[in-house]
Amino acid sequence: MPEFSDTFRKAVLFWEPSRILYNAVLCAVVLAWLFFSWPHFRPAFHLWTLVQLLILAAVANLCYCAAYLPDLAFQHSDVIVVSNRWRWMLWVAGTLFSVLLANYWIADEVYPFVQ
Repeated sequence: MPEFSDTFRKAVLFWEPSRILYNAVLCAVVLAWLFFSWPHFRPAFHLWTLVQLLILAAVANLCYCAAYLPDLAFQHSDVIVVSNRWRWMLWVAGTLFSVLLANYWIADEVYPFVQ
């Protein structure tokens, strides 16, 4: 069984560079909402809105860290060999789930309340 520090290093080497692409995808979702419904969101731009957006971005990045749990578990298991293919499938599934959550949040929680 591999040592924990080695498995953690392997996980970090995959997940942290991928975090940049994850953030870019979520940023594209938000920018698409702003671009396609700009007149509606225009009055909502205030300093407090930026603070809220930064808090939500931090929460999204905290949720991204959940990928480490199955990665480390699978690396310590004898059942599956962890490969980058498996990691990319997990990344795509998690990113699509995050896009779904971001769209729901904007469409249901933000968009109706912007005056």
